[in-house]
Amino acid sequence: MTKYCLTVTCPTRRGIVAAISGYLAEKGCNITDSSQFDDTATGRFFMRVSFASEEGLGIAELEGDFAATAKGLNMEAKFHDEASKMKVIIMVSRFGHCLNDLLYRWRIGALPIDIVAVISNHMDYQKVVVNHDIPYYCIRVTKENKPQAEAEQMRIVHETGAELIVLARYMQVLSDEMCREMSGRIINIHHSFLPSFKGANPYRQAYERGVKLIGATSHYVTTDLDEGPIIEQDTIRVTHAQSADDYVSLGRDVESQVLARAIHAHIHRRSFLNGNKTVVFPASPGSYASERMG
Repeated sequence: MTKYCLTVTCPTRRGIVAAISGYLAEKGCNITDSSQFDDTATGRFFMRVSFASEEGLGIAELEGDFAATAKGLNMEAKFHDEASKMKVIIMVSRFGHCLNDLLYRWRIGALPIDIVAVISNHMDYQKVVVNHDIPYYCIRVTKENKPQAEAEQMRIVHETGAELIVLARYMQVLSDEMCREMSGRIINIHHSFLPSFKGANPYRQAYERGVKLIGATSHYVTTDLDEGPIIEQDTIRVTHAQSADDYVSLGRDVESQVLARAIHAHIHRRSFLNGNKTVVFPASPGSYASERMG
């Protein structure tokens, strides 16, 4: 049986769940997992449904017949084949812990994505990436050539058909134009528990404030630096006896885990934009299982 998921956003009203479940039942589909959220503050409804087509229907058939239902409910709805892997570009500078973590998770199948390219403004990780049979592009970025550099980056995005850009400690600020074109499709990892300690050297800022918790935040990139909708966060305890360099070392593991969890939510269509926030549903059973366990 082919497995799909259906993602839905629409104005809240009665009968949405009944309309969706009734339609799927009529089409010979069995719902295996479902999550929903009704945001009373914004009047928006969000839903993600995993299901199996017991009669072998394709996405085109499911989408075509569902169009009338979606229109009647003023609904944004999309069917996704759960076996299809999202095409992803990773961008990195000179800190490689997140990149290496993502490559490992990708290699064992814990992150079922198709990494179509790695883009960097340095050559540090060219060898490790090419050894994974992934194209590596070194595009230097300066104040003078930034528009040309971003044009080259977007050329790669378009040619590869990339659906998501992951900034795995890519230490360049993206232009407003690039942020708008890829809205909702760029995920960043910030080495701070936002909204605290934005901008440069957040670990140094945290050290100077004497905090007892440091953390990392993964968020969608917008034109407002470090202000995008938050997908995932986590923290780790620190003490007065640790240095700013200790903070950096301790933070690396948190950054890697938080970024991987945010990507996992996005590629499994669990993360929904909700104004300047997100709705992130729990993972479906089995979605964390790797192709190569142990």
